[in-house]
Amino acid sequence: MAFDRPDRVKNAPKSSLVDAVRDIKIASAERGDIVIDMKEADRARLELLAQELKPVFDEVPLDDERFDFAISSGLQPRLWIDATAHVMMGKDRRQYRFVRDSRLGRLTLAEGTAIEPIAQSVTRYIAERIYERELAFAGDDISYRIQKAADEEKAAKDIASEEASKLADQPAEEKETVIEEVSMAAKDRASKTAASKAVWFLIAAFVVGGTLLLAFRDAIFG
Repeated sequence: MAFDRPDRVKNAPKSSLVDAVRDIKIASAERGDIVIDMKEADRARLELLAQELKPVFDEVPLDDERFDFAISSGLQPRLWIDATAHVMMGKDRRQYRFVRDSRLGRLTLAEGTAIEPIAQSVTRYIAERIYERELAFAGDDISYRIQKAADEEKAAKDIASEEASKLADQPAEEKETVIEEVSMAAKDRASKTAASKAVWFLIAAFVVGGTLLLAFRDAIFG
């Protein structure tokens, strides 16, 4: 049996699998160090940009919860401005890229190696978002029913004011004539209203009398 021949094990060729696994571990560690170094470099550059923008961040109202202003951790650090816009480093790890995700895809708003132009672009973006919010809050709902009633009331007041102005400009005799005409017109309307009421009363009495006559005709003529 094999375990009865120790010279076999002693003279067996050395396995290269252990060495291969060790080499892979070393290479992976080296790559990890490189990735960590790259992450730290990206984060350091983004922190410089965040320091440049800190006065702008401080001026944003605290009740505006749309903005994040935070550097996220991960394989690629990002300086988040809001839920859709952020700054990250380009593939060369030296170029800033200010991007925004939209329904049409990712849009590049600014790009460059200098901090100042990127900071200006971010500041302008924040200002635009704040202005959009102010416009949204400034727009009040308009009730067209209320507006129509107000317009009708205003038109009636304007007509009354115009008539009063015309009456005030007329001579005294014409004023008396107008007043008398208005009074006569009011009396005519009152008399017409009374006559109309009397006619309707007679019609109602006739209808009621006819109804009673039909109801009790057997008792009367029986």
